[in-house]
Parts: sequence; C-alpha cells; structure tokens
Amino acid sequence: MSLNNTTNQTIALAGISQVCLLVQQLATQGKADDSAIETSIASTLRIDSDSVLDIYGGLPAIKPGLEQLQLQMTGRQIADPEQGRYAAQLVFLEMQLSNRPEMLMTIKRGIEKAEAQSAGFGIMHENVLVSLGDLYHNTISTLHPRIMVNGNPEFLASPDVVNKIRALLLAGIRSTLLWRQCGGSRWKFLFFRKKIQDEIKFLLSQV
Repeated sequence: MSLNNTTNQTIALAGISQVCLLVQQLATQGKADDSAIETSIASTLRIDSDSVLDIYGGLPAIKPGLEQLQLQMTGRQIADPEQGRYAAQLVFLEMQLSNRPEMLMTIKRGIEKAEAQSAGFGIMHENVLVSLGDLYHNTISTLHPRIMVNGNPEFLASPDVVNKIRALLLAGIRSTLLWRQCGGSRWKFLFFRKKIQDEIKFLLSQV
C-alpha cells in the first residue's frame, strides 16, 4: 500500500506540530503534557510499523498535534511564528541529514539502543531520555543552522527539560522524514493547503 496520500501526510505534519508545541511549552513553562511527550518520543522508537497512524499510537494520541496544526493553518498568517520556525528548521535539517548516510546509521544504532532501554525501563525513563538527548546532541545539533530553542533560562538549564527537548526534536526529525516518505513537500504544503485543512477537520472528527 502506498504511503503517498493526504491522510498520511497530514498525520506526519501533526507529528511535527505536536513536537514544536511541546518543545515550546517545556522551554517556556518547564512542563508539558506527559502523554503527548511520550507519544512523540515513542514515534522515534517505532522504526517498523504497520501504518503511519500506528507510529503515533492512534488518532487520540496525536490530537494535540492535529489541533495545533489546524490553528497554525487558520488564517493568512502563522498563529505562532516560533513554532513555525521550529518546524521549518526541522524540515531543513532533515534534508541535510538525508545526504549524510554515516550520521543516519549512527542515529539508527542510537535509536535501537534507546528502544532496548525502553523495553526494560519504559519510554519516559531517565536513561532513555538521556540516550535520545545525547544522540540528538551528537548528531543533528552538529548540523547548521542549529535549532535555537527560546525560553526561560531557568528551565533551559534543567538537564531533565533539556533531554526531553532534545528527544522531542529527534522525534520531530522522525516525523519530518515520515512526511517526506509520504510524499510531502513544500510545494504540496503550499498548493494543497485547503485539502490538508479539510483532512485535519476530518481526522479531528474521528477522535
């Protein structure tokens, strides 16, 4: 079955949007919905899944991302420019990453390690978050331009918050890769905007 359809592209976009929302909340408030964080991080560890939706654990799990994506696409201007910046940078960095096979292999091995840890400790365990955070720091964050997360310096000095943010940004790269694998592109986002908006409304009606 082809992944290339509007439904899968919209779900992947919601995955990106959910990550950007959570990163912003962690950076500015020091906390975010634990269930939504777990959904996004778990999507990184699900390398092989039966469907795009299974990667996120079902529609209810991706609801915050769908709602935020809907908000961002309503009106002529982006509702939250900072989240829009995070999303655009994730797309740009994923394109760079696609041309670096050695880094991709390093990330794959790191994800497999974190997946094994999560089987024993749970996805939100400190060891898993540290592994994913370090993996992002040693790979994606070496690419330029780096994603500069704005927020409260007190929260951004917390190792726990920093590891969650880095793990989420890695999840954002995963969703961006998925979006591209499903046929997503900048041109489709621009020219099929109404179609994506209609799909968001439909998916939210199914939650």
